[in-house]
Amino acid sequence: MPDSELLDRLGGGLQQLGITLPATAQERLITYLRLLERWNRAYNLTAVRDIRQMVSRHLLDSLAVLPLLRNGRLIDVGSGAGLPGIPLAMARPEMRCVLLDSNAKKTRFLIQAAAELELSNVEVVHSRVEEYRPAELFDMVTTRAFASLAETIRCTRPLLADRGRLVALKGVNVQRESEDLPDGFIISELRPLQIPDAGSLRYAAVIQRSRH
Repeated sequence: MPDSELLDRLGGGLQQLGITLPATAQERLITYLRLLERWNRAYNLTAVRDIRQMVSRHLLDSLAVLPLLRNGRLIDVGSGAGLPGIPLAMARPEMRCVLLDSNAKKTRFLIQAAAELELSNVEVVHSRVEEYRPAELFDMVTTRAFASLAETIRCTRPLLADRGRLVALKGVNVQRESEDLPDGFIISELRPLQIPDAGSLRYAAVIQRSRH
């Protein structure tokens, strides 16, 4: 599929989501997909092989949480192939983003992608989340297909600033998982995400520390 068709697919999806991105950012997102497609042949970074499906299931799925983000520092935990971290870093170049993963081959890809795409606002960290202790806490934590909400909170709470927010991309099980949160945390918003051409409904769970 030529890049022009991928751009049309991306642009139409963004319009349906009500998200506006400059044409240059959209072009760089397609460049990222081409890089992911090439590395995926050897490193098996994602189960999605069709680059047309990558537009909806990777790019649009990641970018759908943009309206939920705040200004400040973001860490994408279990970033894998850079999702949602790389698309968010491209869409918000003023935001400092850390991509954290414990898998060496995935962090090699992330380092290469950040270099080729000239993402000066991205830092890649190869570490288990339980062992990573940053010098400064984060205003936002993102996760995608990471773990249950309770386990996600347990793993990421040492990284989250007092007034920060965790944005977890989840499937339909989120309703059941939301009943078992650790003490001291609440879901401040549970937003359904109808991702164009992706099929099943997704959710973004916004989690914060409770104030009582």
